[in-house]
Amino acid sequence: MSIQYDPIRPPGKWDTLQELRLPIDMLRWAPSWLALRNGVAARPQPVILLPGFGAGPGSMRFMESFLRRRGHDVRDWGLGKNTGDAKKLRAGLVRTVEASTARGERPVLVGWSLGGYIAREYARERPDEVRKVITLGSPVVGGPRYTATAGWYKSQGHDLDHVERTIADRYATPLQVPVLAVYSKRDGVVAWQACIDRWSPNVRHVEVNETHVGLGFAPRVLSIIAEELERA
Repeated sequence: MSIQYDPIRPPGKWDTLQELRLPIDMLRWAPSWLALRNGVAARPQPVILLPGFGAGPGSMRFMESFLRRRGHDVRDWGLGKNTGDAKKLRAGLVRTVEASTARGERPVLVGWSLGGYIAREYARERPDEVRKVITLGSPVVGGPRYTATAGWYKSQGHDLDHVERTIADRYATPLQVPVLAVYSKRDGVVAWQACIDRWSPNVRHVEVNETHVGLGFAPRVLSIIAEELERA
């Protein structure tokens, strides 16, 4: 499948350096953290959290704790560190999702960065097993090509042109599961344009004003996730 889109530039070094502003952002968030609603959700949901490239479940503990306080049944993906092998990790996710569906519950997949891409593509292949997907700064165009990790993938021998074409071809199978895509123009790891899915009608986009590493901690993002989990 051939998809046309405007040229996208990966984040530059200065953009990536801006990710170091996380401690400053955390000070800015302090009042909002205190104001976050911690009441129990009216409709608690089973939730599976998928970390970003190079990160493990520990990177999403803050989010996990917040969602648990609201009554959701939250678990990590059970695959440890995200190695960047999207195909292998997607296959490994089967056991964790099936453990949830065995109880008659379709989970919501919440993925950060590459974790969000893996969540989307799992839902594309197995729509009957997933209720919905929430992605945070996830590259859905070009794979790693328009991210700060492009150099690492090249160094490992990956042909980024081929990866980009392979990802585009997957759009031939439509996404049937609802997806909420959170993105930020302050993102210094993933080009924000690469987070925009212009071809799947089931995808809604919400823009926030956070760095990439801040997406898992920002009160605004946590509130968006909490609201989406309870959306019918």
